[in-house]
Amino acid sequence: MEYIEVSARTVDDAITEALIKLGATSDQIEYEVIEKGSNGILGFGSKDAVIKVAKKSTPEDVVKDFLTEVFDKMNLEVEIITKFDEIEGVIDIELKGPEMGVLIGKRGQTLDSLQYLTNRVANKSQDGYVRVKLDTEDYRKRRKQLS
Repeated sequence: MEYIEVSARTVDDAITEALIKLGATSDQIEYEVIEKGSNGILGFGSKDAVIKVAKKSTPEDVVKDFLTEVFDKMNLEVEIITKFDEIEGVIDIELKGPEMGVLIGKRGQTLDSLQYLTNRVANKSQDGYVRVKLDTEDYRKRRKQLS
């Protein structure tokens, strides 16, 4: 998690400024007060409040980062498209690229293994459970039709 330091007249003003900078809502950030600040005497000697702020990572962000790292190690160019259904608790991931046969593997074993690992990573630091569905070139749909 990357932290940024924000200073303003009050802690509340600093939080508001941080929310604007990060483009987030108050429930999507974590912050730590470094210095509360003070008004001083008649405005002399006043100090601004300073906070350290970081945006909480969502399961979707964690999954995307993990898959990007895996594909970089495999030297594959893959476009990762995610859709998160918060009601069902499912992250649908569509992978697109020139060499998707390598990701599918023999009878879909590589894709299944990658999906399992991605599920583990997504739920590693979660309070609830999120299910990850990984697919490429509509492989799972085609496989279902053949059965």
